[in-house]
Amino acid sequence: MKSNYLKRILSAKVYDLARETELEKANNLSARFHNSILLKREDNQAVFSFKLRGAYNKMAQLSPALLKKGVIAASAGNHAQGVALAAAKLKCKAIIVMPVTTPQVKIDAVKAHGKKWVELILFGDSYSDAYEHAQQLQTKKGYTFIHPFDDPDVIAGQGTIAQEILQQHPDTIDAIFVAIGGGGLISGVGEYVKAVRPNIKIIGVQTLDSDAMRQSLAAGKRIELKEVGLFSDGTAVKLVGKETFKICQRVVDDIVLVDTDEICAAINDVFTDTRSILEPAGALAIAGAKKYIEQHRLKNKTFVAIACGANMNFSRLRFVAERADVGEFREAVFAITIPEERGSFKSFCKMLGKRNVTEFNYRIAHQDKAHIFVGISTQKAGDNKLIAQSFRKAGFATIDLSHDELAKAHLRHMVGGSSPLAKDELLYRFEFPERPGALMRFLDSLAPNWNISLFHYRNHGADYGRILVGIQVPKNEQQAFKHFLKTLGYPHWDESKNPAYRLFLK
Repeated sequence: MKSNYLKRILSAKVYDLARETELEKANNLSARFHNSILLKREDNQAVFSFKLRGAYNKMAQLSPALLKKGVIAASAGNHAQGVALAAAKLKCKAIIVMPVTTPQVKIDAVKAHGKKWVELILFGDSYSDAYEHAQQLQTKKGYTFIHPFDDPDVIAGQGTIAQEILQQHPDTIDAIFVAIGGGGLISGVGEYVKAVRPNIKIIGVQTLDSDAMRQSLAAGKRIELKEVGLFSDGTAVKLVGKETFKICQRVVDDIVLVDTDEICAAINDVFTDTRSILEPAGALAIAGAKKYIEQHRLKNKTFVAIACGANMNFSRLRFVAERADVGEFREAVFAITIPEERGSFKSFCKMLGKRNVTEFNYRIAHQDKAHIFVGISTQKAGDNKLIAQSFRKAGFATIDLSHDELAKAHLRHMVGGSSPLAKDELLYRFEFPERPGALMRFLDSLAPNWNISLFHYRNHGADYGRILVGIQVPKNEQQAFKHFLKTLGYPHWDESKNPAYRLFLK
């Protein structure tokens, strides 16, 4: 059956609220990957997401009678903002159901956009839970349901993005990368592109823990996931749409899967190029483009990645920054066992040579051996294996934790505790310039008979480094230690009487 989506897209009513967004070259990304990578900046829409297009196109085509009765929608956040803004524009009552896991920034935005026209309900842990609840309310009240992806008018509204891309870049495009949740965006983009320039590949991107579309296409039928990952909340969909699944069977050429660290790295990449911060779902296409280019060793091609959303909770940035370096293969983390003897830590640091230490966690716990958690700067994928080999060759038992979720998310913050071996321990905080050699200068200044019993350091990207150190200094050498502090010249604070230290570490 011949698709009628081209006509729907060309006649879509989106520009009363939406605008034509920029197609920008990501200069840094393009240079690094030796391809031209263009970003379609849907994060610059009024609701910081493409979802406005489909929501408004659907609602603008409802009859006055249906608008007067009201609409209902379920959304993980961005579709809700589009419905809210459209409701305010059309003066239409809207009931919007969102998961309780929705970032607060999206909840606040829905309230702000909807003004007096929107009633917001929080229900369930995922989009699918919210959807089921909205369906029940719709049946009971008779509202018109505004589906976030599985509706021809919504799909057509999203398809206007592809129309803009091909008008903005009439030259060669080798592939367009699109995030997939329920499939509305990639369906609209794919329908238009395959009708107008079918040689352009349409490549979907999903997370490893929310890949309902990939599994469905592989099985030839819709597969419902039991659970979905919530980091990329905008694409956390357990079951893709009936219509979007049929369309994706026709128009999707490939699907790339990415993990949390790769998404965090992509958020960092876009910030470097644009100074804008995408939400996880908004950065999916960029993460997928990077991975696809590397997997296929492509050069001198032109790719478009749709930056589809920027509704990021500020508090999430802490996690994103922590994980971006691992996702970009700029950091590897290890658990290493070294002898518990004076000078072994210094010897270990010397063995690292010019490699930059990004994190170091240690607490004395054993008479004979010390277990340390260490992060090290890397340049490319595979460096972690080479570093691990060098540690083992030097006689250090080593476990590579670079892909260990438990270690990266939790254990790195839990190394330590109180220790009966930490006799005569003094606890100090230090700040020093974040430059090569600063850490070794500190270690070289320590008297050889002073043992480091606790060490915590993490490079936070600031101009100065912050270290917490436990040093075992015999009471008869207190004056010598004070002289050491004075000659070292780094700002320092005595935390030996800190109540938190005494409660958890002393």
